[in-house]
Amino acid sequence: MTHLQKLTKPVALILIIAMTSLTWGCQTTTNAGRGAGYGAAAGGLLGGIIGSRSGSWAKGAILGAVIGGAAGALIGNYMDKQAAEIDRNVEGATVERVGEGIRVVFDSGILFSTASSTITSTSRYNLEKLARILNNYDDTNVVIEGHTDSVGNEQSNQLLSERRAQAVSSLLRAYGVSGNRLSAVGFGETRPVATNETESGRRLNRRVEVLIYANNDLKRQAQTGELRM
Repeated sequence: MTHLQKLTKPVALILIIAMTSLTWGCQTTTNAGRGAGYGAAAGGLLGGIIGSRSGSWAKGAILGAVIGGAAGALIGNYMDKQAAEIDRNVEGATVERVGEGIRVVFDSGILFSTASSTITSTSRYNLEKLARILNNYDDTNVVIEGHTDSVGNEQSNQLLSERRAQAVSSLLRAYGVSGNRLSAVGFGETRPVATNETESGRRLNRRVEVLIYANNDLKRQAQTGELRM
């Protein structure tokens, strides 16, 4: 069963560094309308510390740069509907609305066998369902993050996280998601979301995150009033 969540934690201000050429969505603490009151500078400053606390740089970046106003509300509504579809249809994933984006988290133990980057047959089916939804909401870009626990060699963990992120990206592409929308990155053991001192914590750290955010065309549609949901 999936679990649709929303991030509401207030944070202090901190500068973030842009990754590649990604342009990120707006700080929205609950639903579609909350994006209306924030400015771009404040949102960008907020993003980095949220990401560092959550273990996900891209999650922080989604919360960082801001569109705001009516355009932010329209994008938020677009993402609300997409997140709800993922939550209903994709088993084994935790779905979280973050700012004007979506964070989908898969336990690596569900997607892969131990120490493997080969996606299981059951997970292939669920990723196919995710791909169908991504194709229905095609005005978004997608970052796939691979993460491991700290057991074993650090370099091996890094390589495994990269291979797993790439495996998910390649399968989504095979199911019709444009490669231009997809970016895969591995963080190895460097972005834990729980302690590595317990098995339950290590399990949480072994994960693949799929971060979905508005592309430039969706932003343009929202800003010009063309976007209708």
